[in-house]
Amino acid sequence: MTATATAPDGYTPLVIDGLQCGPYDRDVFLQLRAGGVTCATATVAFWEDAVETMDALAAWNDLLAANADLVVPARTAADIERAKEQGRTAILLGAQNASPLQGRLGFVRLFHDMGLRVMQLTYNNNTEFGGSCYEESDPGLTRFGREVVREMNAVGMLVDLSHSGERTRRDAIEHSALPVALTHANPRSLYDHPRNADDATLKALAARDGVVGLATYRSICGHYARTLDDWCAMVARTVDLVGVRHVAIGTDLSPKAGAAEFTWMRKGRWTRGEQRGADLGTSPTSDTDTDTTEWLTDASGLAQVTTRLVDFGFTSDEAHAVVGGNWLRLYSAIFEGGHGS
Repeated sequence: MTATATAPDGYTPLVIDGLQCGPYDRDVFLQLRAGGVTCATATVAFWEDAVETMDALAAWNDLLAANADLVVPARTAADIERAKEQGRTAILLGAQNASPLQGRLGFVRLFHDMGLRVMQLTYNNNTEFGGSCYEESDPGLTRFGREVVREMNAVGMLVDLSHSGERTRRDAIEHSALPVALTHANPRSLYDHPRNADDATLKALAARDGVVGLATYRSICGHYARTLDDWCAMVARTVDLVGVRHVAIGTDLSPKAGAAEFTWMRKGRWTRGEQRGADLGTSPTSDTDTDTTEWLTDASGLAQVTTRLVDFGFTSDEAHAVVGGNWLRLYSAIFEGGHGS
């Protein structure tokens, strides 16, 4: 099955979603194909330790093999381009926490060898690597965090700062020898939420040729989640802030996630108290666990984005950059051999 979504100029765009999470099966892969998605980054770890993450990677190997007519594992940018030629969706694997390392720097290379290509330094709590956006105090990138960033650069693993605190984000941007990313976050100046990034951070990210994947997650979008036109307005305002070269898609979709998955994402093993993740109770649009938008209930809705961006005033080249080209450029810079040893 091949995707049929096309841009106004007749070119079938390369579409990359920089972050998704949740249980996957053949139905989800069919949704990705229906949305013309060339590549999606799937989350394999939130709070998992090394063995649990290896279990998840092994399960993904089996799932991808069983659905090889629809999806293919991706470890390089060339894998993504090849998937587009074949009419399949490339799956990148990433972790939303550095918990799989279990305090061992050498595990960065081991997990890279096993296929992990993206890793957040912190998730929702402060860690030995740096600070979280939800903590009252952000100590910044720690000494161990600097070593991990250096090692990720060396092996060719993308540093993701989506859930980090602002000081940790800025430290990592400055310390990294390669561009870094916010795979699923929005400008805080457009919607004030701790998960979003302030303008100074986004400009620093862009100055080092990084990329921000704009989320569709209602709790961190506010009114920009109401319609596709509203979301395109957020894209346009972010482009005005940092330039079209540095803006992409990172939906934060959670296909088929239910109560058990959301409880694990939000609480892990660290609390017995109520945790609602990004839903701080302040957004009128964040009143359900699914937190999907009406225009994007699953990945098939991404088929609309390229055309709507052009209708919104983007050139065809600009729209292609936002929906996939910018991620592909960044992945090429990071994955092809890393930086140093």
